[in-house]
Amino acid sequence: MKKDTKSLLSALALVVVFAAWLIIQRTGSGGGAPVPILDTLEPLELPAEKPGDRIVTYQGFVSSYNTETLIPDWVAYELTADETRGEATRVDKGFSMDMNFRGRQAMREDYFGSGWTKGHMAPAADFTWDDSAMAETFYFMNICPQREELNNKDWQYLEKQVRAWARKYGKVWVVTGPIVGDNIYGTIGKDQVVVPDAFFKAVMVHDGKRYQSIAFVMGNDAERYWLQDCALSVDALEERTGIDFYPALPDDIEEDTESRYDFSVWGIRER
Repeated sequence: MKKDTKSLLSALALVVVFAAWLIIQRTGSGGGAPVPILDTLEPLELPAEKPGDRIVTYQGFVSSYNTETLIPDWVAYELTADETRGEATRVDKGFSMDMNFRGRQAMREDYFGSGWTKGHMAPAADFTWDDSAMAETFYFMNICPQREELNNKDWQYLEKQVRAWARKYGKVWVVTGPIVGDNIYGTIGKDQVVVPDAFFKAVMVHDGKRYQSIAFVMGNDAERYWLQDCALSVDALEERTGIDFYPALPDDIEEDTESRYDFSVWGIRER
């Protein structure tokens, strides 16, 4: 009898181990089985569309432009390692409306004398791989009023880090945009372009084993923002923005990837 009980317990243990193995295989969690880069029908960088979204596709990025706020709700693009090593420059490129877009949009005059810079969401420096692709980043479909100190310091540093991650991992999927929040800064110009309270950036890579993601939020102000202090999970960013990031991933992989972030993946030191 004791022998039969022992055999039964051994069999049950094997069943439990096999079930755990299956879970790890599906989720890629627990530091277990690798998750390959997926060949999905939709680009991985694109958030889920909402009713009423005005989606505009350019050569190098996609913008969900809001004709009420006159700033994009989000801008998404894929950046490869090779694309970080182009030769296009900002020379002879100026901010302008997209004359092919049917609907209200911001103008240069809205920014004149406002005290706010024209902040790229998809940075021009990520599009050195093609001159015309870089020129399209100067459309107002990609621009928000941004504090000069943020634009030229910590936000710019984060943009440089994105390019470094593209070179390290071969490719990054980026979604970036404004957080209007309480709209504490109001609007600018006769068209009343909304000034965001803050900005977000969600980034995802495949590290050779599985998908890794992280997000950042920086206030639209002159404060200093260390990456360690303004980092959060993509899940937490979804709660704050109401945007569904990386929906092209299978649900189990998306849930695992967006629920965590690991500073060591991104070369960020713990404080």
